[in-house]
Amino acid sequence: MDAAELVAVVRAELAPVERSLADHRYLAELEAGRVPLESLRAFAGEQRAIITSDQRSFEHLAQRFPQPPTGDFFRDMAAGEAEALRLLERFAAAVGLGDDSEPLPGCQAYPAYVAWLALNGSPPDVALAFLANLESWGRSCARMRDALRPRYGADALAFFDFFAEPPPGFEEQALALIATAEPASARRAARLLQAYELLYWDTLADGLH
Repeated sequence: MDAAELVAVVRAELAPVERSLADHRYLAELEAGRVPLESLRAFAGEQRAIITSDQRSFEHLAQRFPQPPTGDFFRDMAAGEAEALRLLERFAAAVGLGDDSEPLPGCQAYPAYVAWLALNGSPPDVALAFLANLESWGRSCARMRDALRPRYGADALAFFDFFAEPPPGFEEQALALIATAEPASARRAARLLQAYELLYWDTLADGLH
């Protein structure tokens, strides 16, 4: 199958997880105004740890596969994480996050798997996993931004704006890499990354009172 067909197959396979993410209790509680400030600090702390790790993972992938277009793809992803981290600090300041947050295992399973992919995965595996993942993550960020808008200004919510839409050209670049995928391996990477995405939100929801 070609790249677009493989992406369609993976999206169909991940549809149950996508529904769980779209209907997630944490987002519903946030939209209902029932997520306390403590949980928003936890979100910011987890994201700080995740983005810092993911940036290093993408930098490592760019070192493993330096030739264009692969190296450029991963360098762009690393640069995107650096920008996201910069924007996150505005939200972290708005919710009063200090430097002493303790990451939760269920939230940090996601970047741990990204780091595993950086060491062991192929470029098509990573490209497909993130192409499948970014749509649901972007949708969740858009919902968080809209729910938090009455409480925080646009500057504090720029982090969520950043992820609400995929980077221009990202899908086309990803598809170019996915064209050389070994389907079973790439599908596994997408399935696991999306499962860890769900675990992230489940862990945050478990912390709600």
